[in-house]
Amino acid sequence: MIVLAIETSCDETGVGIARLSDDGTVTLLADEVASSVDEHVRFGGVVPEIASRAHLEALGPPCVVL
Repeated sequence: MIVLAIETSCDETGVGIARLSDDGTVTLLADEVASSVDEHVRFGGVVPEIASRAHLEALGPPCVVL
């Protein structure tokens, strides 16, 4: 079985792909974290509209369609 995991916070998006083998072994195939923290610094905190757009950009068009 292959598992796709997506995690988001107010300023980060994380994605991981793992394989669970029949013997119970878990293998991490890929992982990535995209942060928009640098975009919020000039505002002194997280701006929801900027964060929302950054999540969409980080996930890319294929995920947005889903």
